[in-house]
Amino acid sequence: MSQRFALSRRRFLAISAATLGTLAVRGLPVQAAAPAHFTHGVASGDPLQDRVILWTRVLPGSGQPVALDVSWEIASDQRFSNIVASGTTQTGPVRDYTVKVDAPGLEAGKSYFYRFTAEGVASVTGRTRTLPSAGVAQARLAVVSCSNYPQGYFNAYKEIATRDCDAVLHLGDYIYEYADGGYANPQILEKGRHVEPVHEIVSLDDYRMRYGLYRTDADLQAVHQAHPFICVWDDHEITNNTFKAGAENHNPDLGEGEFEPRRLAAIQAFYEWLPIREQGSVADGIIYRSFDVGDLASLIMLDTRLVGRDEQLTHNMNIDQLRSQLADPDRSILGAEQESFLASELQRSKDAGIPWQVIGQQVIMGRKNIPLVADEEFAPEVREAVANSRYAMLRQRGQLGLPLNLDAWDGYPGNRERVLQQFREHANNVVVLAGDTHSSWAFDLQDDHGDAVAVEFGTPSVTSPGFEGFMPLPEQQLVDAFMRNSPEMRYMRGFGRGWMELDVTRDQIATRYYYVSSVLEQEYEVEETDAFVCAAGEHVIRA
Repeated sequence: MSQRFALSRRRFLAISAATLGTLAVRGLPVQAAAPAHFTHGVASGDPLQDRVILWTRVLPGSGQPVALDVSWEIASDQRFSNIVASGTTQTGPVRDYTVKVDAPGLEAGKSYFYRFTAEGVASVTGRTRTLPSAGVAQARLAVVSCSNYPQGYFNAYKEIATRDCDAVLHLGDYIYEYADGGYANPQILEKGRHVEPVHEIVSLDDYRMRYGLYRTDADLQAVHQAHPFICVWDDHEITNNTFKAGAENHNPDLGEGEFEPRRLAAIQAFYEWLPIREQGSVADGIIYRSFDVGDLASLIMLDTRLVGRDEQLTHNMNIDQLRSQLADPDRSILGAEQESFLASELQRSKDAGIPWQVIGQQVIMGRKNIPLVADEEFAPEVREAVANSRYAMLRQRGQLGLPLNLDAWDGYPGNRERVLQQFREHANNVVVLAGDTHSSWAFDLQDDHGDAVAVEFGTPSVTSPGFEGFMPLPEQQLVDAFMRNSPEMRYMRGFGRGWMELDVTRDQIATRYYYVSSVLEQEYEVEETDAFVCAAGEHVIRA
């Protein structure tokens, strides 16, 4: 827990056990005398032209597992003198005392203020915004991913909370599943930023507690309070390198049970703790959906992680077997139903005369080859270590033309080619967004004939480390190695933490990267890049 709070989380648990009981273990320090406790701020998400999802979490002051009636209000002003929508709902232990309302009756392209009340106690006030209607001239989207609590402070969230944008797109890895001390920065652990529960999360209560811990972070609360979110999961909301029937980091032989109960628990907690408009059942687990930003852009959110993904290939496989599997056109990262949904949404948007089709999804679509660096390019003192490292094996495979990241679209080239053809046939101008890698990327996306059909921008992580440990090279030398061996790549930065922003007009999309100078301290500076521009009709990036 951040040191900005006077009570440590463990100290709070000890106190709450005698007052609010076990209901409060996912909450901030509260005064037990109150009749109700809003423990995790407020949030909004999945905005449409006439409605938005509102979220909070509230506990009964008695500490007993009883239901609570909760009222909500939306106003055009911060004083709530002009209330435009209101209602009541109920929460309880079945949904971990989270509250989620699909609030209707709003006007398009307008900012609103909202709050909740339970037992006479009011929540903090949040600000949200509906999507615009036809005729809008411009829009701005912030894009984030990979926010690992014990890797650093959420300084990027703090910055975005103060900025002007229409929505924040979170492309996954909102939480991480590892045990305390696993995949963590020792300097941050020394500052008390530990995870709860201390073991790897597997059960529903585990996932709920981990979300609750993350949502105690003041910067994460602030960005949710300031802007509506549009979220998809990646793998760590479930477990590392998930696919539709399992995961690399799931092992029944180690006491983790069957994968399906873990998948269901992860999805239920995601639905409970994030302001997403649910579609179907937890078992269905459908998060692909679309939003129209007026008649300016269609935002199509995909699930490249869970709903339709075949098991990943790995570089530990025999080379001939790996090549054979990569050539299999039936291997899928989307699944047939989602692939059909994508084609339909692209065509619908094109037919409506919307100039931009923005694809929000998890993993890099651009061709990212293994950087080939000769031994003599490394400093003499590390050459022996490099020769005995995993990179030496990858370099051999790179010389054979194999891609680096088989967990990304490079591991599903047949499915990628079908999607690129969809872009060509069913869309006007496609911009793909990606997270996952913890680094920054920009690609011109070309089909197998070498024709430009779209562009892609990959956002840096909020805190998770990038390529710092991949190869012992200065960053610019690493970037040069990637760029010379990946012809579609137009930009890379391997080490920076931060976010992206897209400024959308009818004529172009301009993308800028923002980097915080540190995630190990709460004092930092922000660096902004020049814009990377894709003009309508060109399908390439101009720096």
